[in-house]
Amino acid sequence: MQEGNILTERKDSVLIVTLNRPKFMNALNLETLKEGRQILTEVYFDPEIRAVIITGAGEKAFCAGADLKEREKMSEVAVRHYIKTIRETLIDIENLSKPVICAVNGAALGGGTELAMASDIRIAAPNATFGLTEVTLGIIPAGGGTQRLPRLVGIGKAKELILTGRRISAEEALSIGLINKIAPEGKLLDVSLEMALSIAKNAPFAVQQAKFAINHGYEIDIYSGLALESKAYDVCIPTKDRVEALKAFKEKRKPVFKGE
Repeated sequence: MQEGNILTERKDSVLIVTLNRPKFMNALNLETLKEGRQILTEVYFDPEIRAVIITGAGEKAFCAGADLKEREKMSEVAVRHYIKTIRETLIDIENLSKPVICAVNGAALGGGTELAMASDIRIAAPNATFGLTEVTLGIIPAGGGTQRLPRLVGIGKAKELILTGRRISAEEALSIGLINKIAPEGKLLDVSLEMALSIAKNAPFAVQQAKFAINHGYEIDIYSGLALESKAYDVCIPTKDRVEALKAFKEKRKPVFKGE
């Protein structure tokens, strides 16, 4: 387990990444972002990790977004550097070759909601709250919030939430499609880990290429998307895992995928 602003823990082939600044509502200061990018680089190249869970320490907050106490002391140039860093960090999460599940265990505000949206799947505790509250601070969501939220919930609802800065409950977040499910009380990590392991048991190349095809095909015309899908499928054809799946089907057993 890594000590510092971020903790990491392995559960079989799943890496649990915990934001570890509970006294500051797990706010993202610049040092935390730098640590996060280093961890993401290591995960990208680690074949033993097949899925990632991101959560926050404590029960009060998942992530309160930017560390406003740090931000107050920044020059205009430093603020631009920070925004560039958080935007690139969230892009790294979105484009990670492994699926990322966000386990939201409390308040996810500003950059916290943006972090959740950059993940592939979002599971919330019953007490979770979400909100892109930046306009109440004289700024706008700049970690991808103005772009990812409309794609998840529709442009009308996204404008409502961003322009009012309103916070919403886990129940409302589920009803508008911002999150995938609400875990029972006290079971957030259990539910998230169960889903992560259900993904991790599948063929790694297939999971990677499926995520790639969805991410990069969603915003292009369907025929270009179908061509991209075909190319992603081609990557899977020569893999040993595809042959193993066919052999396991014939032998009426579960396949053992090795990521080869």
